[in-house]
Amino acid sequence: MAAPCAACSWTSERQGSCRYDSHVKLFYGVSDRGVWSLGSNFILKERSNNPPNFEAKNIRFLRENTTIPVPTIVEEWDEQNGRYFMLTKRIHGEALNTVWATMSAAEKEHIAKQTADYIFQLRRLHSPRLQSMEGQPLYSAFLFPNGYGLPHGPLSSDDELWAEMAAALKSVPEKACQRLRERIPSAGPYTFTHGDLTNVNIMVKDGNLAGILDWEASGYFPVWWEFTCAGIGLGQEDQEWKTLLREHMPSYEEAREFWLDFYALSKYPNLNERGEAFLRELLHE
Repeated sequence: MAAPCAACSWTSERQGSCRYDSHVKLFYGVSDRGVWSLGSNFILKERSNNPPNFEAKNIRFLRENTTIPVPTIVEEWDEQNGRYFMLTKRIHGEALNTVWATMSAAEKEHIAKQTADYIFQLRRLHSPRLQSMEGQPLYSAFLFPNGYGLPHGPLSSDDELWAEMAAALKSVPEKACQRLRERIPSAGPYTFTHGDLTNVNIMVKDGNLAGILDWEASGYFPVWWEFTCAGIGLGQEDQEWKTLLREHMPSYEEAREFWLDFYALSKYPNLNERGEAFLRELLHE
């Protein structure tokens, strides 16, 4: 007898004994969370209630302050066992990653421009501190690569930002750290940032942008962070998408070059070619 499904307890034997075919499907799972499709109209997210868990607050904030197409929240609640649930209406369409290979260059350009136009609305949403909504810390394993799921801030200055970032450089030669500190771009104005514009989070329908998903770790980041993290490609097609998207975004190329060197050195002593080249350049000065 086959072991029952850990998510729903269903077995092939039970399936064979009835005519019921479930339209409740677990279609995404990672770490401590899962996303369920409930028929054709609703999405249910389940995860722990530990931060970063600001998606509902962020979505409500965006609905009040932008026209960005985000999910509609139906209900959210906590369970006593430390689990959190959020029920939203489904944004109908297809994820960009599923249709990218079949799209024409003009269609890709159109979606990139639409996405950048919506994200541009975030540029006017500022905060006096680097923080998540309601004064909560920021979470980003790319901006703060000293550990996954660690809180940072709120932060109120470039010095405080660098101190948090530099925690990932403890073993790096001091001269390299000093050089990076000299190059860090000003973080202000602290700007509301999505932070994960991967092609999985972009919904398209009938040739147009239908929605932008996954706002759970968004918050007020350095003004240059949206452009910079839009250069982190998760696979070839995602890299193609983000390269195109950046062409329509305000450019912070110097900040991106700074971060690429910083992130490369954060892997010290296991450096990639970029990190090795950075250290060689310092040694020959």
